[in-house]
Amino acid sequence: MIPATTKQNIQVKPRKYHNKFRFKNGLIGWAFISIATVMICIFYFYPMVQALILSFKSGAGTNLQFVGLDNYLRLFTDPTFIAALKNTVIYLIIQVPIMIILAMLISVLLNNKKLKLKGFFRTAIFLPCITSLVAYSVVFKYLFATDGIINKMLINVSLISEPIQWLTDPFWAKVTIIIAITWRWTGYNMIFYLSALQNVDHSIYEAAKIDGANAFQQFFKITIPMLKPIILFTSITSTIGTLQLFDEVMNITKGGPGTATLTISQYIYNLSFKYTPDFGYAATVSYAVVIMIVFFSILQFKAAGDKNA
Repeated sequence: MIPATTKQNIQVKPRKYHNKFRFKNGLIGWAFISIATVMICIFYFYPMVQALILSFKSGAGTNLQFVGLDNYLRLFTDPTFIAALKNTVIYLIIQVPIMIILAMLISVLLNNKKLKLKGFFRTAIFLPCITSLVAYSVVFKYLFATDGIINKMLINVSLISEPIQWLTDPFWAKVTIIIAITWRWTGYNMIFYLSALQNVDHSIYEAAKIDGANAFQQFFKITIPMLKPIILFTSITSTIGTLQLFDEVMNITKGGPGTATLTISQYIYNLSFKYTPDFGYAATVSYAVVIMIVFFSILQFKAAGDKNA
């Protein structure tokens, strides 16, 4: 027989070794994430906190003074901010639904097993979202110029009799921006829908066909409910991207004519670098965007029926 003391030693030693092993693994794990955590705190959270503090200050250049809520109250009486807000909301309520619907329809078409050259079409539609923002914006500026290719094509096919002022008319300038954003980001959202559709069991559609459901009914009764989480995700990310819209407006219309296409992000840039620098008020406008993003995100969660929102 093994003595009692020996049994105790056999039981105790593995526990001590196991605890030491867990402690060592824990230290290694923290060592791996510590660098990333420190970098995130330095480059994300610290600037956010500093921007919040800055939003309660005002003054030209670096001569800032604490003004409390004056900057936030100024938002409601600032005509340029109100114009930028209206433009941004217009882009949001028009462009985002169009882009989401297009991405969904294209993904359904590309998911068809009978379609040939699917790889080519998927690549071609996704390609715009990996092009340079500045490069494609400049190309669009030349395409939609008064003497650009778009006007020449429309005149040649007799759809218009005189060139459309795509960049100098307030209405058509907004249309140009919406077309540019839709062209760039539709393929990006299409990839998410296509990935989700490829995980849907094809037998569900076959059963629906047997029950007499046509393609229209299958789309609304099967496809859309299956894509609900992806629709919510793409809607929120597209909303965030649109509220932060800058490159296209800056490079195509520069916010003009006047303030017809000015966005909030471009207004923040102007406050910081174009006008007499007012970093405090620019930070306030930035936090207005944060509030809008939170508001629209919660609204979309509620619309999607998420009980945790």
